[in-house]
Amino acid sequence: MTDFVELWVYLSSTPLFGLTATLTVYVVASAVSQRVGLAPWANPVLWSVLVLSALLLATDVAYPTYFSGAQFIHFLLGPAVVAMAWPLWTRRAALRQNGLAFGAAALVGGVAAAGSAGLLAWWLDLPGDVVRSLIPKSMTAPVAMGVAEQIGGVPALAALAAVITGMVGGLSATYWFSWLGLRTSARDWTIRGFAIGTAAHGIGAARANQLNADAGAYAGLALGLQVLLGAVLLPWLLR
Repeated sequence: MTDFVELWVYLSSTPLFGLTATLTVYVVASAVSQRVGLAPWANPVLWSVLVLSALLLATDVAYPTYFSGAQFIHFLLGPAVVAMAWPLWTRRAALRQNGLAFGAAALVGGVAAAGSAGLLAWWLDLPGDVVRSLIPKSMTAPVAMGVAEQIGGVPALAALAAVITGMVGGLSATYWFSWLGLRTSARDWTIRGFAIGTAAHGIGAARANQLNADAGAYAGLALGLQVLLGAVLLPWLLR
């Protein structure tokens, strides 16, 4: 028991703690998700966040101490996003054939996502900076923070809204698609992937990639289009 305590004290004060804890929790959460048939409620990202948060609170480990190790995984986020281009490259013929349709769908989806958030927040009479922070909620968190800052919002709140949006999308999308009658044909997987990537950015794309290669590829396309359109159009329209 003494050896265990000494090991814990050592790990909790070094970068190794954040790296080890993140990898261990995510691997276990992924195994559980596979065991229950990739059920939406068993989303490994959601459970990793919950378990790691509880662990940090229970052990009184400061977030900077944790992140000093987790930053090595955080760094890999960039290469992971770039790697999403490969499935699109293998489907470049379909992209050329349907490029206009994808662009129009991305624009309509982005307007619906940003507009619904902004109008609902305005209808609830929330402060102006909060309204502007919620508008870019369906863009990936780093971009949402930058856009929120440009349009007069609060970057930290925009990041929180983006993460919650991704979690909700990853958990509920399967049920919504079933309710809408989308099945498992190649066309339906394309629709599923593009829709969840538009609404729930990276977390939604990760969920789509778990289920089907086509869905994951087109979710990545939708994510990229939302980042491009949102970063260009939202500051221009709302400045």
